[in-house]
Amino acid sequence: MNQVKFMENVGKVATVTAVAMYVSYFPQIMHNLAYPGTGDWIQPLVAAINCTLWVAYGLFKEHRDIPVALANAPGIFFGLAAAITAVM
Repeated sequence: MNQVKFMENVGKVATVTAVAMYVSYFPQIMHNLAYPGTGDWIQPLVAAINCTLWVAYGLFKEHRDIPVALANAPGIFFGLAAAITAVM
């Protein structure tokens, strides 16, 4: 396998694992809703801010980096949801 094909595959796997990492906030969100005030809000909020910056970077740089934006977009929503439900 040549280097270009290898890096394309690494990029695809990295995108899938990044999305999975942010979707994994779902159990924390459910826990926060079931047991109000017991969740941690700082880490998911910082993750949401980080993801917002990466999505902006991917979409607004001269040569768009769509995989970076797509990989981080779920982190905005799931991170905010986890942070908000933790303080409810």
